[in-house]
Amino acid sequence: MRRRRLHRATFVAAGAYNIAWGCYAVLDPQWFFRLSGLPPSNSPQLFACLGMVLGLYGLLYLEVARQPEHGWPAAAVGLAGKILGPLGLAWLIVTGVWPIGTVVIIVTNDLIWWLPFGRYLVDAWPDFRASWNPRPRQSGWVQDVPDAPR
Repeated sequence: MRRRRLHRATFVAAGAYNIAWGCYAVLDPQWFFRLSGLPPSNSPQLFACLGMVLGLYGLLYLEVARQPEHGWPAAAVGLAGKILGPLGLAWLIVTGVWPIGTVVIIVTNDLIWWLPFGRYLVDAWPDFRASWNPRPRQSGWVQDVPDAPR
C-alpha cells in the first residue's frame, strides 16, 4: 500500500484523539456548551452518549492503523461522518438554531481529517477491492455454494 506508514500514523492519531475526546465528553458533557456560548444542556446525557460513540470510533481507527490493508470500510464510514457532521452543523447555523461559535467543534473533529482520510481511501482502495469476494468461501465447515443453474 502506498504511504502505509503515513496512514498508520494518521489512524493512530485519529484513534487517540477520538478516544480522548469521547472520554472527556463523557466526564464533562457540558464543556461544549460552555465553550460555544450555548446555554447548558438540559440533557447532558445525550452529549455524553455522543462522546461514547466517538470514543468507539477511536477503537475502529486504531484497528485501521493496525491493519491498513483491511480498514477501508471503517475509514469510509468515518469520513462520511466527518463530511455529514459539518453539513448538519451548517444547517443548524444557517437556520439560527445554533450560533456561529459552535463551528469550533468541526475543526478538530472533522475538517482536519478530510484530506488524510481521503488520501487513505484512495491508497487503500486497490487492496480492499482485491480482497472483496462476494462469493462464499470454502473454509472450515462452510462449503462453497455452487452457482444456480441458468
